[in-house]
Amino acid sequence: MPGVYEDRDDAGLRLAEMYRGPAGDDVVVLGIPRGGVPVGYHLADSLGAVLDAIVVRKLPVPGNPEVGFGAVAPDGSVVLNADIVAELRLRQRDIDQITSVVLKEVNRREKMYRGDRPFPELKGKNVIVTDDGLATGYTMIAAIRMVKAREPAGTSVVVPVSPADTAARIEPLVDYFLCPNVSRDYSFAVARFYRDFHDMSDEEVSSCLRGE
Repeated sequence: MPGVYEDRDDAGLRLAEMYRGPAGDDVVVLGIPRGGVPVGYHLADSLGAVLDAIVVRKLPVPGNPEVGFGAVAPDGSVVLNADIVAELRLRQRDIDQITSVVLKEVNRREKMYRGDRPFPELKGKNVIVTDDGLATGYTMIAAIRMVKAREPAGTSVVVPVSPADTAARIEPLVDYFLCPNVSRDYSFAVARFYRDFHDMSDEEVSSCLRGE
């Protein structure tokens, strides 16, 4: 239903009410900036959990930056949409060049949001990864892979909205999956599910991470 959430804060509050996954002192909530951080803020607040950011960025299609052919995580790991890569006939050197540029932006944002504070320790923790919605899901897959490489006790994905095919792709990858709005519409856009879906600033993200 279009406009089902007032804004990202509303989405986070509602998800916090519906969440039935792991809780306690060993929970870490990781929001994918920018929009996933305010959603994660309310999840973390409800659970008494640590909130942090996991800066995963899509790899943009040359000439069409709104479309991604994969994603890269802060540790440099890459997830590719093999179908799009094949369709566009992207060469490995093209992929490597685009990845290098995007990874520099990932590192810039990591520094901005975290400063000198290290990435949180995830080994033995129950980790919740969230965003303001899923599209193709490749940024979320990259985040999941980075989290799992750090040996958590469990991995959850909690998001407000997703296309049905993406939800089906993500759910088997994690121990707990919550998405109250799974859309089977042919035309899908995360923004349609929000009345306020403004472009967030880096300062808004940093403010959430500071608990303000």
